[in-house]
Amino acid sequence: MHNKKINIVTLGCSKNTVDSEKLLKQIQAGGYSIVYDQADISADIVIINTCGFINDAREESVDTILRFVKANRSGYNKKLYVIGCLSERYMNALKNEIPEVNKYFGVNNLKEILQELGISLNKDLLSERVITGPHHYAYLKISEGCDRSCAFCAIPSIRGKYISRPVEELIDEAQKLAVTGVKELILIAQDLSYYGLDLYGTQKLPELIRELLKIGSLEWIRLHYLYPANFPQQLITLMKENPKICRYIDIPVQHISDKMLGLMKRSHNEKETRELLDTIRTELPGAAIRTTLITGHPGETEEEYDKIKEFITEFRFDRLGVFAYSHEEGTFSYDNYVDDVSEKIKESRVAELMAIQQTISEELNNSRTGKVLKVVIDRREGEFFVGRTEYDSPEIDNEVLISTEYHLITGNFYDVYITGSTDFDLFGEPVCPPSHLKGG
Repeated sequence: MHNKKINIVTLGCSKNTVDSEKLLKQIQAGGYSIVYDQADISADIVIINTCGFINDAREESVDTILRFVKANRSGYNKKLYVIGCLSERYMNALKNEIPEVNKYFGVNNLKEILQELGISLNKDLLSERVITGPHHYAYLKISEGCDRSCAFCAIPSIRGKYISRPVEELIDEAQKLAVTGVKELILIAQDLSYYGLDLYGTQKLPELIRELLKIGSLEWIRLHYLYPANFPQQLITLMKENPKICRYIDIPVQHISDKMLGLMKRSHNEKETRELLDTIRTELPGAAIRTTLITGHPGETEEEYDKIKEFITEFRFDRLGVFAYSHEEGTFSYDNYVDDVSEKIKESRVAELMAIQQTISEELNNSRTGKVLKVVIDRREGEFFVGRTEYDSPEIDNEVLISTEYHLITGNFYDVYITGSTDFDLFGEPVCPPSHLKGG
């Protein structure tokens, strides 16, 4: 056992979280003591897993690096390493601007990072992880990279081409997660819809899900980031037949104007998008549809913006995220378009769209009052247990608040009677037997 502690600080998306968890497992097997705490500056070695997707994420990553550099100067850390998307994308600039970092690594450099730490890659542990969040849910990254050519997105240049992981490998990892107590498995990728095309020559997501459904201890399987074009229609049938698949469809449409979708180099148009969304609403009544939209992309006039406003108002998405366009180096938009929408207008549009969504969310939440929903308890916070329904993903969606006067257990599922709501939260109490659950 090394007499050293390594702290891995993870920034950015859930895909980064999975990368860090796999690295933690290898480091733990290599004999180091491990932590994963952004506030811990006492470790002998700190590894920062960065995000470099858009400007806000880059700023957070750089600020975090500088904070640990300062701690290093004060004698807290002996070594500091930076990995992930930011260092993949801007490695030379980072080396020049923050030379205090001992070494920079890009993405997919697991073996090289371990070598730097004096650890040999343990291939037997490649499907194992140290879960860094609540132990009842975990993300399963089913692929790496992306083959889409969206004009605004830098991910293909950072993460490379789409590489599907074999079904057998994913099932092995999912089974090991289930053994550790994971009850909710959240499938993630840049594009779930594409899964299998590169490896098997056909879309394999439905087949993968069928195999995952055989893992008896899993209560929920959740799907993130289903690209609208070539949407695997079999999923709708699978969801109808299997209550373990959350009726939650995360399908980022980004815009509804054909002009904007063309400028964005998306592979779907307004007609196809509306038809798909209508099909989902018809075939899966009550399912939560989540989407993301980008406003302020070059070429978005008031007319194009009004279309997206009308679309949100008309369709009434259950969950919605809106992002201001970020003019990113290495993208088609950066090389070919003028960033012609001011930051002030971008932010104003984001605020207006989210205000519309806030009203919609409040109305939809109010309609849940008086219903009984299955809820998983994520944590205890102040006077409440905080949980989620199948219609909500961790950290980004609505939550259900239940008084701590009830004896509930984190990670367990309960039937909860919804007693009230706000714009983005529900309030409830567990149903029978209340005498067993309520404190006295």
